[in-house]
Amino acid sequence: MMDITADLDWNDRHLIGHQAMDDSHREFVTLVNAILHADDCQLPAALDAFVRHIEAHFGLEEDLMRTSRYPATDCHIEEHEKVLASVREVQVLVNAGNAEVGRELAEALVDWFPGHSDYMDSALAAWVVKKATGGAPVVLRRAMQLT
Repeated sequence: MMDITADLDWNDRHLIGHQAMDDSHREFVTLVNAILHADDCQLPAALDAFVRHIEAHFGLEEDLMRTSRYPATDCHIEEHEKVLASVREVQVLVNAGNAEVGRELAEALVDWFPGHSDYMDSALAAWVVKKATGGAPVVLRRAMQLT
């Protein structure tokens, strides 16, 4: 079993200013960390929980895109589809006994999530909030120690 990568610990740095998306992102981080910490016996269940989450997570964002007529909907959904396809492929392999590929997926998600959230999801949050309120999201971050 590998040590967890600190890069995906939840903190205010990940906030994008849309409560439902921020809540979903917090859960995403928790579930990726659960995969990283799972032993071989726990891994299939941890991955199953993640798959259920990611389907709902992407569904939430895609509903927001469609209802707000977000201009970059196709590009954003295409990225979601690629990630979900990879996750489902790995789920099949993990259920067949290949635990290591599940951990490799979690490591890849640790690398992928910050960039996706910082660029694609924050742009979506800004769009949705502007449509709803006429202004930009307000994100208050507690003082964070930079390492």
